[in-house]
Amino acid sequence: MGQALGCVQVDQSTVAVKEHFGKFVNVLEPGFHCIPWCFGYKSAGLLSLRVQQLDVRCETKTKDNVFVTVVASIQYRAMADKAVDAFYKLSNTKAQIQAYVFDVIRASVPKLELDSVFEQKNKIAKAVEEELEKAMSAYGFEIVETLIIDIEPDAQVKKAMNEINAAARLRVAANEKAEAEKILQVKRAEGEAEAKYLSGLGIARQRQAIVDGLRDSVLTFSKNVPGTSAKDVMDMVLITQYFDTMKEIGANSKSSAVFIPHGPGAVKDIAAQIRDGLIQGQNAQV
Repeated sequence: MGQALGCVQVDQSTVAVKEHFGKFVNVLEPGFHCIPWCFGYKSAGLLSLRVQQLDVRCETKTKDNVFVTVVASIQYRAMADKAVDAFYKLSNTKAQIQAYVFDVIRASVPKLELDSVFEQKNKIAKAVEEELEKAMSAYGFEIVETLIIDIEPDAQVKKAMNEINAAARLRVAANEKAEAEKILQVKRAEGEAEAKYLSGLGIARQRQAIVDGLRDSVLTFSKNVPGTSAKDVMDMVLITQYFDTMKEIGANSKSSAVFIPHGPGAVKDIAAQIRDGLIQGQNAQV
């Protein structure tokens, strides 16, 4: 009904283009407008001033001959002060933007190796944005933002990159594990060395205490039994320790072997030593 009476409503963030017998007259701002169609006036169309987004997928090749698909996201909008250019100069805005994106990406990516493409994607996006800004401003469009949102190598290349990354991580893990084992072995060796050192100190102190005790016993025995020498006392002490050792070995039910010279000759030597000791003792008493 409104259009039949020549009434037009223009929504917010939108402008309308008014023509008179096909010739541009002016741009209608948001609100209510009267267009007397009976006098040859009409609304040629609406132009949105909102930010629009266009995702462009571009396949190209890197410097190291790897095919990748670069996905660029272009955010743009028509400028209100250049609405006439935006409405009349371009018939297919998206196709025009896509062509410029293809041109810049296919000129930039072949100069870089695959790893550098990932590292310098912001520079690529900046180059695309600068080129689009220069080209599209003449058509009444503003480039708000340009983003490289994805870089997709070939599936086999992606698999190879993952395998290389996994191998590198495994190598680092192996090195860390070897270093940890090395540290454990060093610490274990240090602990064993310290334990042996302390054990040696204990054995040395034990032997020193035994020597001190034997010395005191020999001196006391020599003083109390006239005519006995230190050698006589030591022989008797050694024989006593020998029999004490044999007694302890026989009393232990878990003993399975005796690693001492205990043949008939050894018994004969012990008997001879005991007999000589007794004879010497009797001669000393006479």
